[in-house]
Amino acid sequence: MSGSYSTGKYDNALAEFGYSQDEIDKKINDAFERIFFRDGERIYFENDDNTGYMVDTGNDDVRTEGQSYGMMIAVQMDRKDIFDRIWAWTKKYMYLDSGDYVGYFGWTNKTDGTRNSEGPAPDGEEFFAMSLLFAGRRWGDGEGIFDYTQEARDMLHHMVHKKKDPMFDPETKQIRFIPNCDFTDPSYHLPHFYELFAEYGNPEDKEFFLDAAKLSREFLHKACNAETGLNPNLSTYEGVPKERNGHEAFFFSDAYRTALNIALDWVWFKKDPWQQKQAATIQRFFADESKFDVLYSVDGKVLPPQREEPDAMKSGMLHPLGLRATTCASSLASDGDLREKFIRLFWSLELRTDRRRYYDNLLYFFSLLALAGRYRAY
Repeated sequence: MSGSYSTGKYDNALAEFGYSQDEIDKKINDAFERIFFRDGERIYFENDDNTGYMVDTGNDDVRTEGQSYGMMIAVQMDRKDIFDRIWAWTKKYMYLDSGDYVGYFGWTNKTDGTRNSEGPAPDGEEFFAMSLLFAGRRWGDGEGIFDYTQEARDMLHHMVHKKKDPMFDPETKQIRFIPNCDFTDPSYHLPHFYELFAEYGNPEDKEFFLDAAKLSREFLHKACNAETGLNPNLSTYEGVPKERNGHEAFFFSDAYRTALNIALDWVWFKKDPWQQKQAATIQRFFADESKFDVLYSVDGKVLPPQREEPDAMKSGMLHPLGLRATTCASSLASDGDLREKFIRLFWSLELRTDRRRYYDNLLYFFSLLALAGRYRAY
């Protein structure tokens, strides 16, 4: 069994269940226009100096998460202009050129570029590196910061080899939640990226990333509950839920990304048949759609609101669209009987237009691209 990376063929799950290519293309193009350009809904903005940035509208800042997601969307949509603007803003304002974290990127800035933090968040670096490698292969490398492949390789070298606080734990080869900690975030585990870091990154790290891909897949078996399919926001390297500030041990916002990551790994590489079972398990848990609007422990127990959050649902849920979208995207991997139900649910979903639209709409758009066979490994 070969994945799409080997075959070059990406299944269109939306077309499989009767939606026309014209309808699908319109949905993608309309969503892209709204997220990037429509006044009152957009999260992308441009400056006069040929830079651009993605705003987390729920927190009024710019994050490496959003910048790297914007770059991945741009390369998937063949928008080199947007990609280059976002990367230029990121290098100008977020790059850490001194201190313990030189070579990384501060994870949050104000919209005027002022840095809010001198510390990085590894999910941003992972997506920066992958989108840059894709850009080099899709458009060719340029000069300076637009030598995409070299920029990615430099970043990956720091992530693995930095003497103090590498992003990958040297012993377990797992991605850390932040560089100076001894635990991880399951949604940061991207074995499908690591396979490609091994192929396109620094040759001396090929075996490291092949091992990281294998070990991340094994880790996800432990982090995802066998009965519910849910995973914690944070965990030990053995997949045990990890408390931090009292709330991240349960199934919360970061954790919603894991279902999509697993589905993409299955689509691109098809190396782990467990992923089909896992996709069916999480879809079975959410077969009753009312369950999407509640907070859960990893074993499926309903939790009371854990903290006060502006714009949260009464349950404390912040991102109901993001969770729905990524669970629907599990249909790409699922071997269960709920695939069609969740494809049709996805088709009915609408972008958010309120203050919390940033995270939800980005997860929705990635899920849309994946389900349409348009989220590709270049």
